[in-house]
Amino acid sequence: MRSIRVRILAICVVLIIAGVGAWQLLSSDEAGGKPITVGTVDEVSSLDPAGAYDAGSWALFSNVYQTLMTFKSGAVLPEPDAAESCEFIGQKLTTYRCKLRDDLTFSNGHKLTAKDVKFSFDRLMKINSDLGPAVLFPSLKNVVTDGREITFNLSARDATFPAKLATGAGAIVDSAEYPKDKLRKENEVDGSGPYTLKSYDAGKKVSLLPNAGYHGAIKNVNAAIDIQYYETSDKLLAAWKSGGLDLTHRQLPPAEISKIDPADPNVQITETDSAEIRNLVFNVRSGATLSDKRVRQAIAWTIDRGPLVSNVYDSTVEPLYSLIPQGFIGHSTPFFDSYPQPDVNKARELLDEAGVETPLPLTFAFRPDGATTTEAAEIKRQLEKDGLFKVTVKSVEWQAFQKGYAAGEYDAYAVGWLPDFPDPDTFGQPLVGTDNSLNNGYSNPTLDALVTDTQQFEDRSRTSNDFKKIQQIVGEDVPLLPLWQKKDYVIAKTGISGSQYLSDGTGLWRLWELKRI
Repeated sequence: MRSIRVRILAICVVLIIAGVGAWQLLSSDEAGGKPITVGTVDEVSSLDPAGAYDAGSWALFSNVYQTLMTFKSGAVLPEPDAAESCEFIGQKLTTYRCKLRDDLTFSNGHKLTAKDVKFSFDRLMKINSDLGPAVLFPSLKNVVTDGREITFNLSARDATFPAKLATGAGAIVDSAEYPKDKLRKENEVDGSGPYTLKSYDAGKKVSLLPNAGYHGAIKNVNAAIDIQYYETSDKLLAAWKSGGLDLTHRQLPPAEISKIDPADPNVQITETDSAEIRNLVFNVRSGATLSDKRVRQAIAWTIDRGPLVSNVYDSTVEPLYSLIPQGFIGHSTPFFDSYPQPDVNKARELLDEAGVETPLPLTFAFRPDGATTTEAAEIKRQLEKDGLFKVTVKSVEWQAFQKGYAAGEYDAYAVGWLPDFPDPDTFGQPLVGTDNSLNNGYSNPTLDALVTDTQQFEDRSRTSNDFKKIQQIVGEDVPLLPLWQKKDYVIAKTGISGSQYLSDGTGLWRLWELKRI
């Protein structure tokens, strides 16, 4: 997911899923009175699940919409939520069947049926938005319903399909309220998640109330929530220092995080390993400035991650040399093996072979924030310091930025990536497969075949070699350049409990865990 990972990193852990009963949630008054205020710089680009594949939108989706499956904090296997049960039918891993709970309603009072589930997936694939998550289901042929049973027929084996159902891409919407062939324009939500949307002020504030009609995997909702959105981390910091926030996540400026004293009695800081990564993505479309992989390889020989890690992010991130971050099956370091240190001579030699004149003009775009602005300046400095490139930097607001790179307007652009689920497959098709979510025009049939091969094994340890091969191809083709992998930080006042469970680095944002004490 565009633009975080905690206890998911033990990928080989065997998880025993407990049975899930029906739970009645608390009313907003019973849930603690005054809402807990959460601050973030993430942005909601759409309230419609068919039109958004970014961290801010999916964080909200996980609270107001329901999915057939879900992940408990730290789990590596999904469990039923809107479903009563789910399983593969037969041994081919091409037929997946769920039985829907019979006690589900949308927040508007409409009953949630198998018809709505089918409708949600059909419209997702039909709309197929450039900024949406349909890319997660390349093998989905059709969805068939029979009473409360929903059957997903796949064109190829996909052992990761249950995990994909637990993401924002699997959000269930009301077929009576959402258009079947276009995105819903009004800022309203009709979902069946643990929260209902009380109010929405785009880019500024969301107010959520516990959904007393929710039934699923979550036992209880502890408080009403107000989410405050800020354009930059500096503005988030100002709000935090003023005392107007109970909790912040994604994120205060790195320099400020590094200054927080864990012994401070007024602040709780949860620091966890994460698989949030950031890549420098290249437009490789035919005729584009960076269509020749030798030019992209020259950039790989130019970028020095050290100053990004230490100077820009105050060591709150670690250098990344692979498509798949540390902690996941198949992780390797092809970008360190092939480009261990910046080497201007090797970069210049590759540019000469490609027949380009230097300095080569490049447009580089990014979404502005305190750290990302400094990061962009550092990347520009590194690319220009030896006279090989001339970089025009474009600072672009998030929604316009997404549309811009989808349209091929930039030669390079920096994008963060938050894993959708705890499996290395989330770094495959969505990032480097044909028609990937980064919209950079990259396609490699050998890599696509390897991605498909990895999806056939329920024993995910058997995919390691194929994922290493995928990373080798990426290291050779350089459709993107991994920059860093970060830690995840949740900072809360001491009067708030449950903050350690808010995020485990997936797209789930467990606001229901938060409680005043």
